[in-house]
Amino acid sequence: MTGTRKTRHRGLAWFNDLFGRYLGPWATNGAHFYIGGAKGIDSLSLLWLAGNSTSHITVVVPGTVGQQPAEARQAIERCRDRIGEIIELHAAELLAPAYHARNRHMVDRAQMVIGFPLEGPEGTSGTWQTINYASSQGKPRLIVPV
Repeated sequence: MTGTRKTRHRGLAWFNDLFGRYLGPWATNGAHFYIGGAKGIDSLSLLWLAGNSTSHITVVVPGTVGQQPAEARQAIERCRDRIGEIIELHAAELLAPAYHARNRHMVDRAQMVIGFPLEGPEGTSGTWQTINYASSQGKPRLIVPV
């Protein structure tokens, strides 16, 4: 799963409905979600999956959980009992290459990618880079603009 960090333009109820429609059908017993441990879509989808599914959840961070923004750390802590695994990649610097490595780590282990990019034209964001990397790997993608 990948998505924008910019989510303040929509309310929580809007995202809950969105996740119910687009994650719900995939969030069955036996499903496995890889989620980046960032704020925005990562934290919101983690909270939704933890509360609305029995799916296996793996959170992947480029450095350590302690280096994540407060919103992300709080979501991880709140869902700790539902997270099957937390993978800390221990990047030396939290710059673009570390986030790209985290995204590739998740895509390489996933069977498909669900992307929630910010509405508008395709750009160079980490979300679009992840979606395009999944495409280059021949993996199916579900793209839901927010």
